[in-house]
Amino acid sequence: METKKSKVPSGALDLYDLFIHGEIDRRSFFDGLQKFATGSVAVAALADALMPNYAAGQQVSKTDERIKAGYETVPSPQGNGSIKGYLVRPVSADTRDAKPAKLPGVLVVHENRGLNPHIEDVTRRFALAGFMAFAPDGLTSSGGFPGDDYHGGQLFSKIDGKKMFEDMVAAALWLKGRADCTGKIGVTGFCYGGSVSNNLAVRLGTDLSAAAPFYGGAPSVKEDIAKIKAAILVHHGQNDTRLAQAWPAYDAALKDAGVTHEGYLYAGCGHGFHCDATPERYNKAAAELAFGRTVDWFGKYVRG
Repeated sequence: METKKSKVPSGALDLYDLFIHGEIDRRSFFDGLQKFATGSVAVAALADALMPNYAAGQQVSKTDERIKAGYETVPSPQGNGSIKGYLVRPVSADTRDAKPAKLPGVLVVHENRGLNPHIEDVTRRFALAGFMAFAPDGLTSSGGFPGDDYHGGQLFSKIDGKKMFEDMVAAALWLKGRADCTGKIGVTGFCYGGSVSNNLAVRLGTDLSAAAPFYGGAPSVKEDIAKIKAAILVHHGQNDTRLAQAWPAYDAALKDAGVTHEGYLYAGCGHGFHCDATPERYNKAAAELAFGRTVDWFGKYVRG
């Protein structure tokens, strides 16, 4: 796969990853960009190139006539009480007769910033691929996604992680139990959502048919991997060093546990390569290949 040439220095991309994952604050991020600024590229321009542009990355409009979308609130008694999310179905599934057709479900879990417009767009993409897709907002208990990733990350860091995970469990089981779902679900997610995907596979056992984590951490306890019954499809950027280097151990553990799985390292790609809302991290060829593999995986193990 062809390596993408970024318009900004790799060191600036590394700074952005530290910033967006809460490892450095906003001031440290801008101070760090100073050393990459030149006469023609000011700090503000560098920052602007790194920040999300949701409108530019949108592939499926919120008003697309092929989908039916809305927000639902799911009870979560073991978590934060409730969790709100974005539910999307293809219109074509509900026009055959008076009763909505049952569809396989896909849970789409956001990064550590909450349910931003990019994740909603990804959810719509799954609906157009023939699934009913639900994207829960882990920031529900703090008022929901605040409108930008920086403040979303700040809210995210203040929410109890164990309770937020219980919210995700509740969302998955709610989707699975809906009358218009076939009762078979898969989960995909990005970064935090990738880790949630792996850990939902542990927690849900036979209640989950498949998981497709994008650059997410593996379950922290090796013995937990033996509890996985879902088919696992792993995506990592080859340049996302920490996660890429951890993949062989997870691969081996999945093999030892007899779990159906595949994993891919995408050459020339770093963390966040699937996110077209952040064009300096996005790799179009790899993103389309990974998404296509995910749709096919869910087609085989969730729809099948």
